[in-house]
Amino acid sequence: MTVKIIALCGSLRAASINKTLLQAACKVAPKHGAELSLFDGLGRLPIFNPDNEDTPNNAVSDFRNALQGADAILIASPEYAHGVTGAIKNALDWVVASGEFMQKPVAALNASGRATIAQAALIETIRTMDARIIDRACATIPLNGKNFGVDDILHDPESRTKLDDALGFLVAATTKDASSAYTD
Repeated sequence: MTVKIIALCGSLRAASINKTLLQAACKVAPKHGAELSLFDGLGRLPIFNPDNEDTPNNAVSDFRNALQGADAILIASPEYAHGVTGAIKNALDWVVASGEFMQKPVAALNASGRATIAQAALIETIRTMDARIIDRACATIPLNGKNFGVDDILHDPESRTKLDDALGFLVAATTKDASSAYTD
């Protein structure tokens, strides 16, 4: 059985290093028995308004459906002013009450060694949503300043190893007999 992973990028920039990291993860995923799809609709989500939570528009429905169809979630997001990006926070707000993250294995990648505060805040938010953060699958893969493309990440031994490890632990956490070594 192929494990379906949905990837979310917290940056809306076309040339985001976090997006590049997730694109590399898409290429590595099959080695781990997984199919990783990058959800490209965070920028189309309206600003969260609890009054509209029960009657979402198409962008919100597409987002929720993508999450529901996934066995696991992989997030890579930058840090803006020591916080999570508005794009990722808005997306998470849309699914707090609807529960698409509940008990789902989630890993957070960080493409900058300097972005530690937002990474911790992101993980805390996701834990609050009752997701299963797979600590061993959460990793910093420092790409800032390297001008790496997807192939550069795949050919850099340190980056590739960290990405392989993260995906391996995330995929293992989706199996029924995943040991506690892969989760909190």
